[in-house]
Amino acid sequence: MRDANARDSGRGTTIIPETIMKSVLCSLIALFITLPELAGSAAAQNAAPINIALTDYAFTPSTLNLETGTMYRFHLTNSGSKAHSFNAPEFFAASQISPADEGKVESGRVELDSGEAVDLTVTPSRAGTYSLDCSHFMHSMLGMDGKIVVQ
Repeated sequence: MRDANARDSGRGTTIIPETIMKSVLCSLIALFITLPELAGSAAAQNAAPINIALTDYAFTPSTLNLETGTMYRFHLTNSGSKAHSFNAPEFFAASQISPADEGKVESGRVELDSGEAVDLTVTPSRAGTYSLDCSHFMHSMLGMDGKIVVQ
């Protein structure tokens, strides 16, 4: 028995029902939308991991030594009692941020509430020494600063 939506092409063959075509088309669209995210996720797994702790008023480590063209996965953890930021606008401007992580960086900084952790995959593009600080009021003055050295 033929599907009620199937049509005869006039050559004795059945054309694929419209409902199946819509389903296949929706599946292909979903695949193309998620492909970049899947590729970014696979690339992030190959990135060199760096754990960075944000505490009440320090970064640990306070100096990051990186190489141009190497992919890194920053694991930022705020173990302080208040919100902090990982503020390095010049570094982020001179680096490629994974498409899946671009939304985590706003105006060159990543905001973290107390107890929050954020993973961020970056590839430095230009050598240089970049400032790092917490942009919250007086946190930098209290010692929450550092530098990112890219060679």
